[in-house]
Amino acid sequence: MSRFTTQLAAGLLLAPALLAASAVQAHETGDIIVRAGVVAVDPQENSGNVYVGGANTGLEVGVDSNTQLGITGTFMLTDHLGIGVLGATPFKHDIQLKGVGRFASIKHLPPTVTLQYYPMDKSSVLQPYVGAGLNYTTFFSEDLSSAAEGLGFSDLSLDDSWGYALEAGLDYKLTEQVYLNAAVWYADIETTATFRTAGVPSKVDVEINPMVYMASIGYKF
Repeated sequence: MSRFTTQLAAGLLLAPALLAASAVQAHETGDIIVRAGVVAVDPQENSGNVYVGGANTGLEVGVDSNTQLGITGTFMLTDHLGIGVLGATPFKHDIQLKGVGRFASIKHLPPTVTLQYYPMDKSSVLQPYVGAGLNYTTFFSEDLSSAAEGLGFSDLSLDDSWGYALEAGLDYKLTEQVYLNAAVWYADIETTATFRTAGVPSKVDVEINPMVYMASIGYKF
């Protein structure tokens, strides 16, 4: 047998083992994938009118965007299903009272849990996925602007929110453990802001419903 024939035979014998090893290194049952990067929250708010003492003022509020550091984790239940968790450093938003100006600033945390579906074979370099689940948003550090306080506003508070969440993302394998990731979420966030206007109880209902965008680097354990 020639040297070339021997090398070819050895290669053919090793090929299945190499392919199997490659498949094992992609997303599969039991894998834990942690991704860290930049997260932007872009509220698509729909505000009700501000009510003061039960009277409709006709005024509405708006919420601006914010970017923070974010982290996600996925635990693969099977080769195609995973549980995903989204977390981030606290987001800070300015609230605008339309027709008046900056009304307040708030902070919030939006932890989100989703069931993710990965349609591709576990050995694929590209791993797109979609998910659906639950979002919980807690608001804190509600601070009225000095201008709002000067107009007689006080005692601002925002209710926490439970709602559904949808996501879509893509992992791109750089090495056996390192991935590039891009993802987007839609979160159903509705809250009621209560405050006082010259001592009179006031409120406004706001559907924040943000689009959340993330670019990150992931590592598979």
